[in-house]
Amino acid sequence: MASLQPVRGTHDIHGETMRRHRHVEETARNLAARYGYGEIAPPIFEFTPVFARTLGEGSDIVRKEMYTFTDRGGEEVTLRPEFTAGIARAFISEGWRQNLPLKFFAAGPVFRYERPQRGRLRQFHQIDAEILGVAGPEADIEIIALGAEILERLGALDRCRLLLNTLGDPASRQAYRHALLDYFSRYEAKLSPDSRDRLVRNPLRILDSKDPGDRALLAEAPLLHKYLNPASLDFFAAVCRGLDRLGVAYQVNQRLVRGLDYYTHTAFEFVTEALGSQGAVIAGGRYDGLIETLGGPSTPGIGWAGGIERLGMLTSTLPATPGLIALVALGQAAEERAWLLARELRALGHVVDLGFGGGLGRQMKRADRIGARAAILLGDDELSRGEATLRDLGSGEQRRVALPALAGSLGAYR
Repeated sequence: MASLQPVRGTHDIHGETMRRHRHVEETARNLAARYGYGEIAPPIFEFTPVFARTLGEGSDIVRKEMYTFTDRGGEEVTLRPEFTAGIARAFISEGWRQNLPLKFFAAGPVFRYERPQRGRLRQFHQIDAEILGVAGPEADIEIIALGAEILERLGALDRCRLLLNTLGDPASRQAYRHALLDYFSRYEAKLSPDSRDRLVRNPLRILDSKDPGDRALLAEAPLLHKYLNPASLDFFAAVCRGLDRLGVAYQVNQRLVRGLDYYTHTAFEFVTEALGSQGAVIAGGRYDGLIETLGGPSTPGIGWAGGIERLGMLTSTLPATPGLIALVALGQAAEERAWLLARELRALGHVVDLGFGGGLGRQMKRADRIGARAAILLGDDELSRGEATLRDLGSGEQRRVALPALAGSLGAYR
């Protein structure tokens, strides 16, 4: 039945994929904690204006990709398409202004209705890091360095490039906006319908267009760096110096932008060519006006998000899994003793699976199917002698071991 298949753009996470997913999330969580980031878990859904205001009413995400619905109480709510807006809402509603600066880490599912492709789904998962309340470039340096170190711990940094740009302060962006408006107005007839709409709403968003005709016009479009004032240039220079000191390599890409007005100064992406055309694995920027857009106090902020599925595919190393031990009990007395033996071994840190009955052949097939490295065979005869048979499932070798000495014999299988 079609109704029993996963909804298009979703998937079941298990097996090797689950191991990669967990490894990415735990690596990022543990490293963020070392940097002093507290973990936060905002709700999976919010009132729709939380996302509509922060992502931009005219953005593709708001217009085409958000999962928005009216709940039974008549409220319009949206499944979160990203974390930053929910964290900004929490900052306002929880009254955290007096606690600034704040550093947050989050992880979990996000939802966007878009064409599924490799590593990009309609329900996918992100790791997220945010710093609130720091106006200086030191926050930009730290949060980029955190992303780089997470990629390094995952064995992926050598296959990624850090693209870096500055969007300037509001005065610089306004001057650049006028330059873009003047340039694209001369070619309005050649713009895609979406970009003609962007020309009226916000010409900076044309720079994000994927339309081939728009991309051709972008080749001659003015660059923002020509319109940066001294304060913006100094800020970007400080970010670059900080990354240089930390040995974080980067490439300045003057075409890398964020279209919404509350984005300022630093924009960045870690990109790779190892996963096809959708190359960004971690992306972020400074959003000094976002909280004010939601009605909160003027509060500087910077953050990034990374796709767990994509990072999992890029991960080159996984931690070794503890050796699984199958406890095969044959006979009622052995089964009763096996429960106690399993609890004793688990308390000592061993991973023990009970086969839940069946003959020797059935239980050994299960041990092979679940990837057990060793089996403890416990029958009524062994039990009467106070022994168990320990079988190495790789070599097939086996030996009798006294039950009190069994735990000490399992060191090779941790």
